[in-house]
Amino acid sequence: MTYKQKNTLRPYVLLLPAYIAILGVIAFPIFRALVMSFQSYSLLKPNDIKFIAFGNYYKALQDPVFWSSLVKTGVYVFGTVLFQFLFGLIFALMLNSTSFISRVSRNLILIPWVIPGVLAAFMWRWLFNANYGLFNTILKSMGLINENIAWLTLPDTAMFAVIVASIWKGVPFFTLMLLAGLQSVPKELYEASKIDGASKWQQLFSITIPSIMPTIVTTTLLRIIWTANFVDIIFNMTEGGPGYSTQVLSVYTFMTARSTLNYGYSASLSIFMTILLIVVIMIYVSRARKEEII
Repeated sequence: MTYKQKNTLRPYVLLLPAYIAILGVIAFPIFRALVMSFQSYSLLKPNDIKFIAFGNYYKALQDPVFWSSLVKTGVYVFGTVLFQFLFGLIFALMLNSTSFISRVSRNLILIPWVIPGVLAAFMWRWLFNANYGLFNTILKSMGLINENIAWLTLPDTAMFAVIVASIWKGVPFFTLMLLAGLQSVPKELYEASKIDGASKWQQLFSITIPSIMPTIVTTTLLRIIWTANFVDIIFNMTEGGPGYSTQVLSVYTFMTARSTLNYGYSASLSIFMTILLIVVIMIYVSRARKEEII
């Protein structure tokens, strides 16, 4: 090999371990799930695994729980990501300074993000507890309610509870990402706008948000993907109940595999989720490119 050929090949050799890890941890499980989705694959009948083509997909389309879970997924993802963005933007604007308090607050705001999802779910389950939860105590002391509310066992309030917990968990990610974007906005733009008499609101919508729009798009896409795939918070707070009121598609997929051991059908549900997320991402990225955001 010539020296030039060695230099050309060296980066690929150095990246080879990473490629192997990606294939083993990501690509192979996806391929395996895709294969299983076309099979009648149940651990209750390990000797009766057979190819059934699109049988699992047809079953999912005929499953009312699947459609209910799909709607619940949309509600959960929209409510969670929207308020994570709004609170994240507010906190990022508040922390966009070099003061000592701002630096300390940046570290403290990471606490919800670093807490494991299971632990966060148990903490919020205690806060929403019908008998001794903190929320009921506060609301009763303020005179807003007379009797305790069973937040996690009522269909009308269970989804609200898990959305609140998920917002709390994800706000730090939005805050830090948007804060990084804010710190890259040239200060000269704000100084020039002040000379022109622009108000704070005009600066926000004419300078700040347009300048950090690529960060907003990227962060929102990541949060949509992660939130749609979350299982730990909802499962440990409500297990998808009461009834199917918090049964999002990721939880339904997990519980189907866990309770029925029908991995073929569960794999088809996960493929549906993957396809839906890919469609959302393609639409979002296409629109962002047209608007020259990314």
